[in-house]
Amino acid sequence: MRRVYIDNAATTQVDPEVVKAIIPYMEDKYGNASSIHSFGREAYDGMEKARKQIAELISASPKEILFTSGGTESDNTAIKGVAYKRRDKGRHIITSSVEHPAVLETCQSLESQGFKITYLPVDKEGIVNIESLKKNITEETILITIMHANNEIGTIETIQEIGQLAHDHGIIFHTDAVQTTGKIPIDLSKLDVDLLSISAHKFYGPKGVGALFKREGTSIEPIMNGGGHERGLRSGTENVAGIVGMGKAAELARSRMTDDFSSLTGMRDRLIKRVLSEIEESYLNGHPTKRLPNNAHFRFSGIEGESLLLSLDEKGIAASTGSACSSKKLMPSHVLMAIGLDEVQAHGSLRLTLGRKNTRDDVEYVCDTLVEVVRRLREISPLWKREDIAAAYAGREPLHTHI
Repeated sequence: MRRVYIDNAATTQVDPEVVKAIIPYMEDKYGNASSIHSFGREAYDGMEKARKQIAELISASPKEILFTSGGTESDNTAIKGVAYKRRDKGRHIITSSVEHPAVLETCQSLESQGFKITYLPVDKEGIVNIESLKKNITEETILITIMHANNEIGTIETIQEIGQLAHDHGIIFHTDAVQTTGKIPIDLSKLDVDLLSISAHKFYGPKGVGALFKREGTSIEPIMNGGGHERGLRSGTENVAGIVGMGKAAELARSRMTDDFSSLTGMRDRLIKRVLSEIEESYLNGHPTKRLPNNAHFRFSGIEGESLLLSLDEKGIAASTGSACSSKKLMPSHVLMAIGLDEVQAHGSLRLTLGRKNTRDDVEYVCDTLVEVVRRLREISPLWKREDIAAAYAGREPLHTHI
């Protein structure tokens, strides 16, 4: 059976060149990077090379790169780090209603500690309203954290405008760039961003390693204490092999970004065109043009997403309905609800995210299969072509398993 992986927003396959770069640090160069002997120096040199490679990808300085275990830790470090450091100046933080759980749940944790959090609404395409942001800034506001692009619907936010507004008011600005790093250009020499979160496995690097860009002069409180690693900001023996792999993935992303962007955008647009033209009552979620080059997020009337995913999986197609990090939570997507969909519409949504290994033949196969699967599911669906679709859901447990 043909197999097509089209869930690259959840994770990407580690590039063979990344694997090749990692192996020496698993077999021969296995020293602790804090040790002063030759084994330690080899590990340290590999780690510092990676720091430079990652910095070059986002036009930053190597000394502004802090290694973490991934996007979730980077988000926690940035948000809690600023909150604890600046709590004497104020306890108000602004975020959006469509953030990743790593941001939302961190903010909720801070609320329980006496911080005030404002969750900004978004429009029907997932864009944060700048005027709403302006109105919610107070003298107590110490941090604004708005994601660069949404992990579910792919909408890209206007982070330069948000960052400039934050800096005009003397406020720290953090952005979760887990979905954008390595996919679209990020130039931190020009963007008004103080803190930026990265995760290696979203751009063909290994899982369990990430980074936080911390602009020089931005102060944060460490949330992990111990041996004083990473200039005292993130204690814990470094995952040298993972860091080396992340560095190589960053180098590859930088060299291939133009070609990847062109290829992914072409396949994405073909996917969107075929689905919307060939499947009755299908709709694109998110912004039609200000979206990630690899993201196509649809909703289908009269279809339950769980059934759709299982049917596609039977045909060898791996897709998702939303964030893999929260795929076991029995509730509708908070992102889809925030853009104005009701529970029925949210339950009928599908996220298809392309990657470097996908081909145009994959896109045609996915489209052909999706057309057939939707037709078949609608034939047996009690929800299709009924005026009381919403009523059919009344009192029922949601079938989707993500937020």
